[in-house]
Amino acid sequence: MIRLFAAFTMLWASTATAEVDIQEVTSPGGITAWLVEAHEIPFTALEIRIRGGASLDLPEKRGASNLMTGLLEEGSGDMNAQEFQTELESLAATFSYRIYDDTFSLSARFLTENQDDAIALLRQSIIDPSFDQDAIERVRAQVISGIQSDAKDPDSIASATYDQLAFGDHPYGSSLDGTEDSVNALTRDDLIQAHQRVLTRDRIYVGAVGDITADDLGLLLDTLLGELPATGPELPDRIDYTLAGGTTVVDYETPQSVAIFGHGGITRDDDDFFAAYILNEILGGRGRESRLMKEVREERGLTYGVYSYLVPKDLSEQYLGSLASANETMAEALDVIRAEWTKLAENGVSEQELSDAKTYLTGAYPLRFDGNGPIADIMVGMQMTGLPIDYIATRNDQINAVTLEEINRVAREILDPDGLHFVVVGQPVGLETTAPVNQ
Repeated sequence: MIRLFAAFTMLWASTATAEVDIQEVTSPGGITAWLVEAHEIPFTALEIRIRGGASLDLPEKRGASNLMTGLLEEGSGDMNAQEFQTELESLAATFSYRIYDDTFSLSARFLTENQDDAIALLRQSIIDPSFDQDAIERVRAQVISGIQSDAKDPDSIASATYDQLAFGDHPYGSSLDGTEDSVNALTRDDLIQAHQRVLTRDRIYVGAVGDITADDLGLLLDTLLGELPATGPELPDRIDYTLAGGTTVVDYETPQSVAIFGHGGITRDDDDFFAAYILNEILGGRGRESRLMKEVREERGLTYGVYSYLVPKDLSEQYLGSLASANETMAEALDVIRAEWTKLAENGVSEQELSDAKTYLTGAYPLRFDGNGPIADIMVGMQMTGLPIDYIATRNDQINAVTLEEINRVAREILDPDGLHFVVVGQPVGLETTAPVNQ
């Protein structure tokens, strides 16, 4: 069985540059999916996402969606957790359930010969989860252990502090794990309510790749998802990023400080997104070749790594970065980052930098298509961000179409050195909290 899975991955890897032929499928019950048929190996990967995710937690029930998701493979129907896992293993199938700020995600891999039984088991887990009290207490303990661990981890403290400063009481302002108090207070009824709020049919996106036809996929989706509630609650409102530039220091005894920094970002559907994407690749997105890595690490030895990245969430956008540095050198590292941010905003990128970034981004793109699962995942992401069905074929052309004038205009518009807010966790020498929390 392992050899079969490996062979399947290798098949896609060897054809990574081939055209991906995507069909749009609508089930008899009205569920839309994107499908790539690949009948060479009797195996199918299915990716399902439902928009909303942990942002649908009720204010006083933070962590409910996360705990609920962790229980979906802990027993369903008349099966307890052990019986469910035994049945799953006997089918040589894999199921994975995840919750994020904006989505609930379900991944399934199954052999053609076991498709009906695998889908029946998967359906049972999402339609009829048991939420047995012993399983609730077991998973609750795991979640709380993670919360306690995060409370001692400088990186987690930095991210949590930044999110709270930027988004306050909005769901983006707190961890989807919840707090020890909120998770301890969750009841079985709370988990049933979270299940009914998160798993609904009105915001479903599906990608499927493998040994399955369009007709069979349509019937499969109705069987799997047809009994979920038709509609869910309204999504939370969008929230503007209003955190002012400055520095927030969280005192924590450690020889090395960590920092999260950033300002407002750009939406995924903005006409300038590709230019911003390439711009970030040059600034802080490509390992040792980025400007930040050259200046902060290579030239001055202030860190082992510094990165920047665009974060276009459904309800707000940020442009973030991160690094770690010794307490004695963190202040200098932040000065260099701010200077590079300013230099790029004022002077733009060079023709050579733009050309190199395009070469890297277009050359690396086919490597993402290294298996049925990744392709199904990419197709779901395309649907959720409103990209056209031919995006894979046109994406590199759109990268190559970005001009020097365009990217430098976007650099002036999106990069805001004065708006950078740094959250530093540690005991950085020469740094202190300097800015008001919100504009």
